[in-house]
Amino acid sequence: MYLNDIHIAYYVIAVIASIFIGQIVDWTNKRLPEYKKVISKDIITEYKMKFKPNYLIILSIAVIYTTLIYVCGIKPTLIANLDLIKYLIIAPMLVSVFVIDYKHQIIPNRLNLLLFEIGIIFAFLYGMSDIAITINLILGMLTGGGIFLFITVVGALIYGKEAMGFGDVKLMAALGLLFGISNIIAITMLSFLIGAILSVLLLITRIRKSNEYIPFGPFIVIATFINMYIPFETIKTVLMQIFTLGLYKL
Repeated sequence: MYLNDIHIAYYVIAVIASIFIGQIVDWTNKRLPEYKKVISKDIITEYKMKFKPNYLIILSIAVIYTTLIYVCGIKPTLIANLDLIKYLIIAPMLVSVFVIDYKHQIIPNRLNLLLFEIGIIFAFLYGMSDIAITINLILGMLTGGGIFLFITVVGALIYGKEAMGFGDVKLMAALGLLFGISNIIAITMLSFLIGAILSVLLLITRIRKSNEYIPFGPFIVIATFINMYIPFETIKTVLMQIFTLGLYKL
């Protein structure tokens, strides 16, 4: 049986994998905010005593994995599948960023560093087929990190406090290395648009108070997932229509 020309076995494997990966993500979300190692010698004892499966996260990973496979498809060569492989690897980490930053207002350095390390590996792999892609990814890292560092520094100078956390700066640099310059600009614009809309909704619904800090990491994560599923040209067109108030000519 095939779904979108992809054998159903791939979807079954993705669902089974998401059960285990979802549990690891939930365990990670509990450990990293406490500055504890995810993998330690006492993990078996602590796992049995403290850990209960978070079915929402497991379901989220399952949905993300199966839909990514459906959208990206399975190509005949490793190089052709690099985008899908990259998305499947970083998706659980992005879920962790979302949950931890929303709950604790921090993005652990370990997560950002791991995303950056994965970015280096994929920049090398892409470079094996086209060095221009690697250069584009490096420029994406400088652009993503540079934009948010500029906002952080200017915000500190004007308001006397950080407009963005340095965790956001590191996250955007890592994502820039993973997605390249055009995509990281799209992710940046999307994250600010989503942040503006959701922040208003959070305040209206009183989920957050006006004097409470609203973490920006979840908005970056949502924008990144949108970038995974929707072609860049489509995102560009929609963003230009929004930010130019419909004056942008298609």
